[in-house]
Amino acid sequence: MAERTIEQREREMTGPDHDASKIPDELRDLRDSIDNIDAALVHLLAERFKCTKRVGVLKAAYDLPPADPDREATQIRRLRDLAANAKLDPDFAEKFLNFLIAEVIHHHIAIARD
Repeated sequence: MAERTIEQREREMTGPDHDASKIPDELRDLRDSIDNIDAALVHLLAERFKCTKRVGVLKAAYDLPPADPDREATQIRRLRDLAANAKLDPDFAEKFLNFLIAEVIHHHIAIARD
């Protein structure tokens, strides 16, 4: 099943009689900011994965394992501290980093196979 777009979800929540002109300016501004932040996150993730791809190539060249549990643990502790200082839930930050780490390891395994 395909993901619904933001616009589709908004239409579902507001119905056909919704008047877009009644959306407060502050809400529009906040949504614009969120859209900009989401775009920045996508670009940051793309840059991050460019770097981790290079790491995977180096690991394969030096016959190093795809995962580095010591570094991962250090990074998780570091990110949890950063999250707490930024008033972001450290558990959420850890889940996010674990998701990224799993994807990076998957990529490193694929690189090592090539």
